[in-house]
Amino acid sequence: MQFLRTAFWVVIAVALAFFCMANYVPVTVRLWGDLVMETKLPVLLIGAFLLGALPFWIMARATRWRLKRRLSNTERALAAMATAPAPKGMTPASDPVPAAPDPGAPPPTLSQDDPLPSTSSSTGPA
Repeated sequence: MQFLRTAFWVVIAVALAFFCMANYVPVTVRLWGDLVMETKLPVLLIGAFLLGALPFWIMARATRWRLKRRLSNTERALAAMATAPAPKGMTPASDPVPAAPDPGAPPPTLSQDDPLPSTSSSTGPA
């Protein structure tokens, strides 16, 4: 992957060098009122590109900083939970996991003493 990234940047740099050699002509830019700037075309275009890329670069750096901060806070909380002792009375033996019901067993029914109707009764509520 590093090779592809390097090859991409080499191709971009070579294309930029060819563009600069072919278009190295002076350009007059009127800025404000009678303020005039004379520069070469490649310098003007590269400067405009960098000026336009600056807000996106700042936004990417800020996002990366925020995500790294959130990740470090989460890792710190996870490490604190891993090293904290278990609360008293919460041992694995005192809090068993209920067993799964047998899929072949009939569904449970309520007795006649219960206020809820039986699921197997077809007469309705008692």
